[in-house]
Amino acid sequence: MKKVLVTGADGFIGSHTTEALLQQGYQVHAFCLYNSFGSRGWLDTLPSKTIEKAKVFMGNITDAGTLKKAMQSCDTVIHLAAQVSIPYSYQAVSLFADTNIKGTLNVLDAARESNVGHVLVTSTSEVYGTALQVPITEQHPKQPQSPYAATKVAADAMATSYYKSFGLPVTIIRPFNTYGPRQSARAVIPAIITQLVANAPTIKLGNLKPTRDFLYIQDTVAAILTLAKNPKYAGETFNICSGTEISIEALAQKLIQKIKPDTTLAEDIKRLRPETSEVYRLFGDATHLKTKTNWQPAFTLDKGLEATIQWFSNPKNQSYYSQRYEI
Repeated sequence: MKKVLVTGADGFIGSHTTEALLQQGYQVHAFCLYNSFGSRGWLDTLPSKTIEKAKVFMGNITDAGTLKKAMQSCDTVIHLAAQVSIPYSYQAVSLFADTNIKGTLNVLDAARESNVGHVLVTSTSEVYGTALQVPITEQHPKQPQSPYAATKVAADAMATSYYKSFGLPVTIIRPFNTYGPRQSARAVIPAIITQLVANAPTIKLGNLKPTRDFLYIQDTVAAILTLAKNPKYAGETFNICSGTEISIEALAQKLIQKIKPDTTLAEDIKRLRPETSEVYRLFGDATHLKTKTNWQPAFTLDKGLEATIQWFSNPKNQSYYSQRYEI
């Protein structure tokens, strides 16, 4: 792995992945969503000495032409670009299909045409739906319960078909609930922290009963880079998770105790998913990843939350959320 294309480089996981690659000395083509403001998303917050090492391309993965240009001479592709907001997927199903399915198809076609040595396609734990058995392995049935999850199931199937039909070296990575600095304020951990640091008397969230498997961003990125460097894992799928679970209510109470113990907690009906669309339990098994690569998470939940609280408590970082659209 020498020159790497990262799609979605402007986003949460993408910016951390790009930063880590640059710090490790790789040549990076950073593919960002074109916008009229000239914003490169979270890449604009990186130190200038870091980001100037990357070659930044502005475009959209739904446009095959700009994507192929960005992929030229790259030997590895880490495909992270996607529409990811589950609530928005109820409103914009066609957009999610175009970006997550057709966009992934464009990545696969461009990689095949360019003879790329290894492609990582990013899936999501949401494809499993509410767990039938735990911990969830990669063999768990797919049960998409939202338009977002359905498009990711389709993208995964497309990636697998390109491996089996054309021999394209594709690995599917399936992160569970990654969290940390730069995450969108619509995600549950930033939603709780931002309300707490703003001194809200009551924290308003959606359903408090579901459980999730949370993994700190640095551990997710470490797993991504470990797999990206090993094309021998083509044709395989890997969960990226902590192997632990916590309910949203217990998580919120943990954060409340760390930041503002006198705060109360309440469900907000506006934040609830449709009953049959809610995924009630996600508790992952990363045995396959650990066995093949010796990867181990470095952050406990408490350690990761402390780092996340520290970042979101910084007024400079808070200003990013008031001055830009969510990423």
